Amino acid sequence: MAMSSTKIIDVLLVEDDPGDVLMTREAFEDNKVANRLAVVSDGVSALAYLRKEGEYADVPTPDLILLDLNLPRMDGREVLQALKQDEHLRSIPVVVLTTSESEEDVLRSYSLHANAYVTKPVDFERFIDVVRQIDEFFVSVVRLPTR
Repeated sequence: MAMSSTKIIDVLLVEDDPGDVLMTREAFEDNKVANRLAVVSDGVSALAYLRKEGEYADVPTPDLILLDLNLPRMDGREVLQALKQDEHLRSIPVVVLTTSESEEDVLRSYSLHANAYVTKPVDFERFIDVVRQIDEFFVSVVRLPTR
């Protein structure tokens, strides 16, 4: 008899486009998954959040990070590099979720140890679908490290 585990998954979305934030929130809510979505809109805030600095002192360590590459103040590539060099943060899975289809960005993201690279669909329904699949995969399929 399998017990359905309802462990709450904390997801950090690093995204500066309010429309994409809204669509991601909607995808999570529609999916009715037991998770909490926190949002920061630039790379500097992302690292402050992950390092629990200042206003982020009491935030939970995310189980999953959804990271846009094109961010103000510090871009997603720099965030990825900084967090994968940090022994306390490097085990957090990172899904790059970006509009960039550049082969260079794909290669660079994987060489910086991103766990997945997903190009954002422009179409609303497809976008919701993609976020749902990421969510489903990391929440239901993949075993995440215990925090």
